[in-house]
Amino acid sequence: MDVNWGEVAEWVGVAVFALTGALVAARKGMDPFGFALLATVTGIGGGSMRDVLLGQPVFWIADPTDLVICAAVGIFTYVAGTRVVGLMAAVRPRQLLLWADALGLGIFAVTGAQKAFWFGAHPITAVVLGTLTASFGGIIRDILAGEVPLVLRKEIYVTAAFLGSATFSVCVVMGLPYSVAGPAGFVAGFGLRALAILRDWSLPPFTARTG
Repeated sequence: MDVNWGEVAEWVGVAVFALTGALVAARKGMDPFGFALLATVTGIGGGSMRDVLLGQPVFWIADPTDLVICAAVGIFTYVAGTRVVGLMAAVRPRQLLLWADALGLGIFAVTGAQKAFWFGAHPITAVVLGTLTASFGGIIRDILAGEVPLVLRKEIYVTAAFLGSATFSVCVVMGLPYSVAGPAGFVAGFGLRALAILRDWSLPPFTARTG
């Protein structure tokens, strides 16, 4: 039986991003519906925007598998977080959120650009759509939770998504197979985001010069 690894990667990315939404819901003390909602909009938000811009049917309309994954992750996190004493404190939810988000970013930066290529997008457009796919779900999550989105903080976030998408796209343009371009893009995007988390890297902010 052949395995569609691209589809598997998409499901993993959706589940991981859904987990970040559920973790934010836990931090905000939401009810089960809030968990499921934040998990879902985070998991499918970026891919939905990508498909709309590509002029293609949104991926979860015909096949609701991704919706089910998101809702299941949200409810599971709610049940685990409320039934297991001290669970959320033990795993340090803030750090878990950052690392889960970094993993999802690395996956979606590649799968977003890959789908753009499938539908004939220009390589530069593929990079933009990959970056958007990797970041838009997190933006929706943070806005709904009443927080400043990660992309607007002093974080190397969009830069990492851009690097992952760009690396994948350059590999494709060079004629490398997806089996090589995909891992290369993931390592580039996730690697930069991981280093930023570990070493507290950030790009220099704008400062107005006077005089």
